[in-house]
Parts: sequence; structure tokens; C-alpha cells
Amino acid sequence: MVKYKRILIKLSGESLAGYKKTGVCYDAVLEICKKIKEVYDLGVEVAIVVGGVNFWRGRQNEEFDRVTADYIGILATTMNALTLNDSFRQIGVESRV
Repeated sequence: MVKYKRILIKLSGESLAGYKKTGVCYDAVLEICKKIKEVYDLGVEVAIVVGGVNFWRGRQNEEFDRVTADYIGILATTMNALTLNDSFRQIGVESRV
């Protein structure tokens, strides 16, 4: 019997970079997804919030437009969400972004 029916996990973009420290390490992503699948297989609904710092960390300098920097961060987060979604699909877990 599980204590919680639903959980929320916050993953940093850095965790998806693994040993590479930047971008995406697909081995690390797959390992994270397999661990989450273990909880999912217990009947727990899992929601994931993911960051994008493995691709982008805010404005790079004061001259950079703040809104543009925020848009780039949103794209980085979306890229990570799509990466997780595809990795879950590979291991037989239905998910959506």
C-alpha cells in the first residue's frame, strides 16, 4: 500500500545533463525515467516539473533582453519535457507534455 496517490517531482535540467554537465545525457534521462516508473508501477500518479538550466541560465549579460532570455528558458524547459516524454514512451509509460 502506498502512502500517497499523487506526487510532484521537480527535476533540475542539470540532472538530465548527467556527467556531461550540459545538454542531455540520454543514459541519465533513461535512468531517471526508470526510477520514476518504479513509483508509477505502484499506482502512484506522477507529475514532473522540469527546469532548463542544462541549456540556458537566464540572461548572459545585462545587455541581453530579459524577455528574450525568458523565452529561451521556456524553450529549454520544453526541450527537456519532450526528452522526458520520449524516454517514458521508450519504457512503456504513457505520458504527455
